[in-house]
Amino acid sequence: MERSRIDNTRYARGGFVAGVAIFVLGILGHVVGPSVIGPLPAWEQTLFALMEGGGILLALCSPIVFAVVLPLIE
Repeated sequence: MERSRIDNTRYARGGFVAGVAIFVLGILGHVVGPSVIGPLPAWEQTLFALMEGGGILLALCSPIVFAVVLPLIE
């Protein structure tokens, strides 16, 4: 039986793009939200800040995990 192989390149690229998209949405929420809606509640400001941090973390960690670490341990 042959093991199923995951497509590391596709997951690394997809994780990076998803991280950048989450980061951009967080930035847009911080910039555009108050100018369109007015002052944002604290939970929305926290959500946008977490989106920025999580997007950066996902964009940096996905290529490292899927393109470097997983091929080494297979």
